[in-house]
Amino acid sequence: MKKVQTALLTVLPAVAVIVGLCLMGQPSIAQNSTSPNPNATQQQPTPPDDQRTAAEAATFTGKIVKSGGKLVLADGTNQTTYQLDDQQKAKEFVNKNVKVTGVLDISSGTIRVSAIELV
Repeated sequence: MKKVQTALLTVLPAVAVIVGLCLMGQPSIAQNSTSPNPNATQQQPTPPDDQRTAAEAATFTGKIVKSGGKLVLADGTNQTTYQLDDQQKAKEFVNKNVKVTGVLDISSGTIRVSAIELV
């Protein structure tokens, strides 16, 4: 029993010192990880939908119809209805099959129209 007590009294302070040193090192690690790295390259944020390039424009086909007082593109193939941001362009194509070119805002289901033409 005396040997166990002596061993514990010898090892316990060493363990306490090691734990203390480990805990002291934690804040410095966290501080170093948040400091800016001068050699790191900064990534450009992705532009919002209204600033995307023409290369990301897509083509949608369907029929322009009135729904809830607004003109929409009804895609019979996919059973999908898209809102159109340019109601003036769409006005002349009511009840006609068209091809709409623009960027789709997925969050609102709205096509930012760049062109509409008859199919």
